[in-house]
Amino acid sequence: MAFKDLPANARPREKLIARGAAALADAELLALLLRTGVPGKNVLQMAQELLERFGGLSGLLHTGPEDLKIVKGMGGDAKRAELIAVLELARRAMAEQLKERTVFDSPEAVKQYVQLHIGSRPHEVFAVLFLDVQHRLIVLEELFRGTLTQASVYPREVVMRALHHQAAAVVLAHNHPSGSIEPSRADESLTQTLRAALSLVDVRVIDHVIVSPGQSFSMAEKGLL
Repeated sequence: MAFKDLPANARPREKLIARGAAALADAELLALLLRTGVPGKNVLQMAQELLERFGGLSGLLHTGPEDLKIVKGMGGDAKRAELIAVLELARRAMAEQLKERTVFDSPEAVKQYVQLHIGSRPHEVFAVLFLDVQHRLIVLEELFRGTLTQASVYPREVVMRALHHQAAAVVLAHNHPSGSIEPSRADESLTQTLRAALSLVDVRVIDHVIVSPGQSFSMAEKGLL
């Protein structure tokens, strides 16, 4: 069932035009991208099923093309490509914002930016946001993967990348695939180790952000830095 077959008051396109995008639920916005459903399931039902299956918008947009391909109605390349394109546009828009403004002015944008990059990864990823002297984003780099400990995250490599980018400060970031965003003792110990190493080259650690699907935690906001 396509949009034209839905009742007039249930059509997301008309609702968006009349009331604005903010008035639409996640499933309605997703339905606008999908455009059509499958036999026995209208496009809104299909959108809601996808959100439930993959754990919301964040989980869906971070889902790999092969995972989407096995879902009935998502076997074609077009719909999968549109979802990937939307995610990339969101990343680029947030990157532009963080390159124009100090991260202190937009802590929520920083957490959302990290969330989009690594929040739904099935394995642990350690990333660093390198910042200029005005604490604006230079670049985000994923540096390490796997179980993150002081033995697997090399301070020397982080320092070298900071010097390469001529960074004045950094935001450390990693994900917890388990879903819990509370920092472990290992996380806190790793943060202090990197903080000490970077201080030797006059680079300040201003935050360590931990993310999981739909959640984020800032060590700076909780007074752990």
